[in-house]
Amino acid sequence: MRSAARGKSTSDVEVTNVSKHGFWVLVHGEELFASFASFPWFRDAPVGQILNVELPSAQHLHWPDLDVDLAVESLKNPDAFPLVSGVLHNRALQPSSRARKVRPKRVRSGAARG
Repeated sequence: MRSAARGKSTSDVEVTNVSKHGFWVLVHGEELFASFASFPWFRDAPVGQILNVELPSAQHLHWPDLDVDLAVESLKNPDAFPLVSGVLHNRALQPSSRARKVRPKRVRSGAARG
């Protein structure tokens, strides 16, 4: 007698545990750890929003409540995907010092002093 074939997994991705250091995600039967040090945008998120994770494709994780997308590979090897943010340091996004100091020009009256 043979056993019936296994059914389809009901969850291809699931957050299995959350701690003060990060959380564990079960993806395709492999449990991966996401530390808050490596993925800081999850640090202050409510647990319910961290638990709400989707797998739109085999190697793509999505947290709709947080608007966060990650490659599965970035959880497996976070050092290969260093966080680089230029928001505070990107001069192209900041008004130039000249733009901040622009003052309206003074208009002289038409009467000449003499």
